[in-house]
Order: sequence, then structure tokens, then C-alpha cells
Amino acid sequence: MGDSLNIEVDGAIAVLTMNRPDKRNAMSDGLLAEIDAFFRAPKDGVRVAVLHGAGGHFCAGLDLSEHVARDAEGTLHHSRGWHDVMDRVQGSGLPVVSALTGAVIGGGLELATSTHVRVAEPDCIFQLPEGRRGIFVGGGATVRVGRILGADRMTEMMLTGRKYGTDDAVSMGLAHYAVGAGEALPRAMEIAAQIAGNAPLSNYMMIQGIARIHDMARSDGLFVESLCAALAQTSPDAVEGLAAFLEKRAPQFR
Repeated sequence: MGDSLNIEVDGAIAVLTMNRPDKRNAMSDGLLAEIDAFFRAPKDGVRVAVLHGAGGHFCAGLDLSEHVARDAEGTLHHSRGWHDVMDRVQGSGLPVVSALTGAVIGGGLELATSTHVRVAEPDCIFQLPEGRRGIFVGGGATVRVGRILGADRMTEMMLTGRKYGTDDAVSMGLAHYAVGAGEALPRAMEIAAQIAGNAPLSNYMMIQGIARIHDMARSDGLFVESLCAALAQTSPDAVEGLAAFLEKRAPQFR
């Protein structure tokens, strides 16, 4: 990988560190490309990824110092490129746990909400400031953040540039866990290890199925749920899980 993203593999867990601390890990095209490259082809044996930022901040959004003037067509394609990467983070099949510190702003919040489990320290700032800068979100916030908050609250958040702290973020669903200072990454690693111990097919079904079912009509969603259940519950790992339960031991999934 390049200089903007450090990757370390610890058993079944890949730790991805956004490494632009002098920019509060603001998202450059280079960093976005490195994140994309990892999720396109995760390393063999990796079952879970942990994503965090170096230097006390998760991600302060788009790096405006690298802003390039684009026409409408260029801006459209740039936004769609962000969508592709965020979709890949969310939907590659690899569970992603984010350890959030400091700035979780703009594109950083779009990236965070593409991860599946979010652990936040007390100093986090959650914000969508685009409306105060004369621009509009383009990395998927209207779908991901809007789904969590609802259209009404997201509209207010953008109109006012309001900042939310960690406790509010947890209560609204922008984060799942609130931890003490310096505890986000260790807690994220604990959660990642727990997830890595699940059956791979079950993890895959949860990542691929639940968000899609949420977008479906009720009857379609229930049918897809049945298909997911049929595949998961007839797998070798399901047989092992039941045997382990009956034998009062930890399962040994493939």
C-alpha cells in the first residue's frame, strides 16, 4: 500500500490505520484509493477489519487543500467514485469495526457509517458541515447517515452545521459503543476478535442481507430472509454450531 494507509495483520484481524495525522486524516484521492484496494482484495485469512486514524482523529472529511475545480459532470463522477468505495467497505463481505477518535466529520462520517460496528471515544465530534460551506454531501451521507438519523434530523444537522458529541452519537445510532479516552482501538480489537469467531457464512449473510432487506418491500424482504436462513442453517458451520451447543463447548468453525 501507499503512505496514507498502514495495514497490519494480527491473526484473522487486519488493522487499517489512516496515516495523515497532519491533516487530521482528511480524505485525499490517494487515501480513498488505498482503502478501496484493500477491500477489493483482502489478504488471505483475514476475517475482520479494524479501521482507525493516526494522531487522535478518525477523519476530518474531504481534504479541501487538494480540492480540484470540476464541472458538473466531473463532480458527478467523483461523487460516484466515493459511493463505490463506501459500498465496498460496507459490502465486501468483511465485517469492519471502526475506532473513532476526534474528528468524524463530513466524509469521515460517511466513511464511519459504512462500517458495521462503531466504537467512539469521548472527544469525538460528529458533524456534516457541507451546508455551511456552500456544498452538499457526496459520499453517501444522504443514504447512510440519513437512514440512521432520519431525513428530518439529518436536514437540521446539515442546515446548522451542528456538532454532536459521543453520548449523543450513541443515542442516535451514529456510534454503537462509548468508551473512555484511549480505549477505542483496544475495544474495537476485542469486538473484532469476537466477530472473527463467528461462522464466515453467517457474517457474510448479515453484511450482505440485512441492509438490502431494509430497502425491500416487506414481502420481498421476508422471502430473502428465508433464503439466507436456508443457506446458513444447512451449512457445515451450522452443524458444528449445534454440536458445540449440545456438547457445551466452543464451536470450531471452518
